[in-house]
Amino acid sequence: MKNHKELARIKSEDEIAQAEAQIVELSKRIEFYLTEYSVELLASKMIKGEFVVPAYQREYTWEHDRKSRFIESLILGLPIPFLFFWEMPDGKLEIVDGSQRLRSIEEFVLGDLRLGELKSLTALSHFKFSDLPDSRQRKIKNRSIRGIVLNEHADEQARFDMFERINTGSKIANMAEVRRGALAGPFMDLIIELSMLPKFVALAPVSKKGLKEREREELVARFFAYSDGLEDYKDRPSEFIFNYVKKMNIEAADNPELANQYRARFQETIDFIERVFPYGFRKTQKGKATPRARFEAIAVGSRLALNERPGLVHDDIEDVKPWLTSNEFKTVTGSDGANAIARLQERTGFVRNRLLGE
Repeated sequence: MKNHKELARIKSEDEIAQAEAQIVELSKRIEFYLTEYSVELLASKMIKGEFVVPAYQREYTWEHDRKSRFIESLILGLPIPFLFFWEMPDGKLEIVDGSQRLRSIEEFVLGDLRLGELKSLTALSHFKFSDLPDSRQRKIKNRSIRGIVLNEHADEQARFDMFERINTGSKIANMAEVRRGALAGPFMDLIIELSMLPKFVALAPVSKKGLKEREREELVARFFAYSDGLEDYKDRPSEFIFNYVKKMNIEAADNPELANQYRARFQETIDFIERVFPYGFRKTQKGKATPRARFEAIAVGSRLALNERPGLVHDDIEDVKPWLTSNEFKTVTGSDGANAIARLQERTGFVRNRLLGE
């Protein structure tokens, strides 16, 4: 048996490396762990940069009233949703979900956030943290929020899936921001570039909310992913598009000419749509939105038709209004089961067939 002196000796670099390798290997079995932080510690870690806000969450979108309502809930001791993190190799935690809550906490406890009109704690309206007595400040700082930390070995797809699942039904439209942050690369750069083309902007109007959430980038990504084929599509568009952009980033890095080819393909399609479809992707001449199903039908359907008959780009096309305003088109671009592969193929095939006269 080793004596105390032998155990206490300074470890060699090989021993340290071996121990680290063992930690890494065994840690792979742990997918996530639970944690709990006090409000004081959360604010401190935020201001010190120990919690990292990823690129797709850097735009601070919460309005003042929402921040105030959250702080009011925190003070009242109401249940606060779990925070989700990814453990980075350097030990810092990337915020997968909860950046708005954490930034509100930091701004209130360590910054100058003055609460607005509160619905329950009306007497606390327009207070700053520093206006509160020391005893109340301590009680707020002592409150804790639970978190889930995803293992450092989880790749970007795992983090993306996690973000998507916990935001389903609330912020799922923001997947374009997630891809922009998680999949930086030449093909992603192309998507961003094309989303800002003046002609595309004119043909595909989006709301202020959609603009903030990079809806046009989502549309461009869908156009390329769906028109290139649906072989691996499993009725989960976010995962399909994520994997597609990831693959295309690699291909575009290996072949610089690829971006030019896809740029030309997109511009040709947009020129065709401008010429043939009187309202672009709008439902009406004065429409101010671009429904995704309608966009997919027209953009991908047009691309499929052009792939099959390139000369169509210059041919005279019969007026599309009759079938574009038909009940059949309204049905295939309806929202029921819109992401199912059968419905996606149905709506894109509808436009393709009409343009080809089939």
